[in-house]
Amino acid sequence: MLDLLVTGATLPEGGGPVDIAVKDGRIAEIAPRITAQAARTIDAAGNLAAPPFVDPHFHMDATLSLGLPRMNESGTLLEGIRIWGELKPELTPEAVKARALELLDWSVARGTLAVRTHVDVTDPSLMAVDVLLEVREEMRGLVDIQLVAFPQDGVLRTPGGQELLKRALDKGVDVVGGIPHFERTMEDGRLSVRWLCELAAARGLLVDMHCDETDDPASRHVETLAFETTRLGLQGRVTGSHLTSMHSMDNYYVSKLLPLMAEAQLHAVCNPLINIHLMGRHDTYPKRRGLTRVPELLAAGVNVAFGHDCVMDPWYSLGSHDMLEVAHMGAHCLQMMGTTGLGQCFEAVTHGGARALGLADYGLAPGKAADFVILQARNPVEAIRLRPARLFVVRRGQVLAATPPVRASLTLPGQAPREVDFTLRRS
Repeated sequence: MLDLLVTGATLPEGGGPVDIAVKDGRIAEIAPRITAQAARTIDAAGNLAAPPFVDPHFHMDATLSLGLPRMNESGTLLEGIRIWGELKPELTPEAVKARALELLDWSVARGTLAVRTHVDVTDPSLMAVDVLLEVREEMRGLVDIQLVAFPQDGVLRTPGGQELLKRALDKGVDVVGGIPHFERTMEDGRLSVRWLCELAAARGLLVDMHCDETDDPASRHVETLAFETTRLGLQGRVTGSHLTSMHSMDNYYVSKLLPLMAEAQLHAVCNPLINIHLMGRHDTYPKRRGLTRVPELLAAGVNVAFGHDCVMDPWYSLGSHDMLEVAHMGAHCLQMMGTTGLGQCFEAVTHGGARALGLADYGLAPGKAADFVILQARNPVEAIRLRPARLFVVRRGQVLAATPPVRASLTLPGQAPREVDFTLRRS
């Protein structure tokens, strides 16, 4: 007997409805009609079955801290960093853990079942590291969590920063992080990229660097990151996050940079919600959008993923960890509104993130882990448009969250009552 049978689901690639059979936590079969008995059957009723959403860039140690100790009234990146510096001495393990676990409840309800979170390692106590290692362990089996050792104030700029980062890795942090554009000089930024990549190569770890999160076209640390990745044989294991300076670089330089990034097999993470909010702050008009060159990166063969980055913290006042909201913002700000572009935006919050995290057991295919989301939508484009209810969130064949279908009931004068589900129907 099957553990779970989903009937009448539509897959992201389209085609007719299919059934999905689950046994022992894995997808046993996907076929147009499966007649086996199951302990539980879900009728997808033509709705979209998608792999779970992946957030490849988040800050869980700061999440849900909005207003502590004060609001970011300017809305700038640098004021957010100052507020975080004011808050750090007041943080307690209990509060950090409670906020992280509450956020992960939101994540599961939204169908976001894999998260790579940066954790600040410039605090000598490394308290947040210890807390998020506990959270990772407690949520194991429910959400895939990777931790990045993130030197928020710069690994060279912070007294003892290199030893603090190594201590965090010794505790079990998964990924080496950095922020070269926040070091004191361009040269220090270059040296930090070199040292961090050498450390990752020596330890056999992945790299995910906040890279060139600025409007400054002269901030070109991604070039160094690509070079060090190739020099050290780290191809496919390195991610450059934000990369917002690329939107200000001249086209000739970018025509040289893109092949270098592709050769290094870098992953690129764009954070549409936060990048559009924080960048372009020194501009009057014309005012830059501040997102990296996603269509050009994709055309060059670079894997691109979208991250949420922040939810209700010193840098961003909104959010509910809905990766379809991220895709929706990306489609608008990157002008990716064609059929291909919208599909790429959906890919950026699913498979693109999974590739960046190295999730080998990810995807809707026989033999893969039975992790998926049933959305109240018929295809990925409709999912981005509506950001619909997650009817069922399934992890290893177990339903972790369910939401009733969302419909509005209309009672208009002189008309029969009816429901509206915001779905376009053509005669």
